Amino acid sequence: MASPERTVAFIGCGNMGGAILQGVLDAAFSPSSSGNRPISKFIACTRSPESAARLQSSLSPAHQSHVKVVSSETIQSMQEADVIVLGFKPFMAEDVLSMKGVKTALAGKLVISLLAGQTPQSLANMILGGAHASIAEPVIVKAIPNMGAQFRQSMTIIETPERPIPSQMAEVVEWVFRQVGEIKYLPQEQMDLASVLVGAALATLTVPIEGLLDGCVAEGLKRPDAMEMLLHGIRGLSAALEAGVPPAVLRESISSPRGCTIQALLALERAGSRADYADAIIKGTQHLKK
Repeated sequence: MASPERTVAFIGCGNMGGAILQGVLDAAFSPSSSGNRPISKFIACTRSPESAARLQSSLSPAHQSHVKVVSSETIQSMQEADVIVLGFKPFMAEDVLSMKGVKTALAGKLVISLLAGQTPQSLANMILGGAHASIAEPVIVKAIPNMGAQFRQSMTIIETPERPIPSQMAEVVEWVFRQVGEIKYLPQEQMDLASVLVGAALATLTVPIEGLLDGCVAEGLKRPDAMEMLLHGIRGLSAALEAGVPPAVLRESISSPRGCTIQALLALERAGSRADYADAIIKGTQHLKK
């Protein structure tokens, strides 16, 4: 990693890997972006030619010269890259990382894992197996972003490494994920819970949003109009929470005696909705810990 500009290979470039790739390209390789960047090229390795074709067609002409899209070239992509991003499904880790040639291709390199539920230690064991001591271990960093990366609005949680890693590698990790949003370091014991929160929360929050929209349509409002107003409401809610207003205080300040807001809130409380969302986080976290 002596070169000031590096090649990053995404091994598995589906929804999440593709979102990060698109976000980084938009942020760092647009005409208005600064030329000071530690990464110069990308390799996107997909499982099938069909996936590769879809990814290739999604790239803007201005970005295509920075990305080589391939399929089923896992080892070659690892060999050509300075930094490797593991973006495939977590259950595929054993099959991919035990392939012949992986431990040599990854020796001494920075490996960024996007795999929820897989620790850097478990991945290192899969890669090295009974490797001879002469083979340098890869430096594995776990980072869990969310789909907001495509819009440069991700919250990426990064596991605090057990041992300090070279500063150049740490800078690359932070640079990649700062291009697509904010980052936060957490200890290993909190990573599973935080993975569910930053990842699954985006999906779970679509459930109440659709419910609110359905209610609006039932009462006579067009869905696009309701969505427009709801999005502005969500932005206002986000601003209030970021300003430090506690959720309970916010609800109380909006609820007037005999008003419509308190009636809506009581309907949710009677349905036990808050407990359902707590259970969703708990069950998601327990699943990762299995």
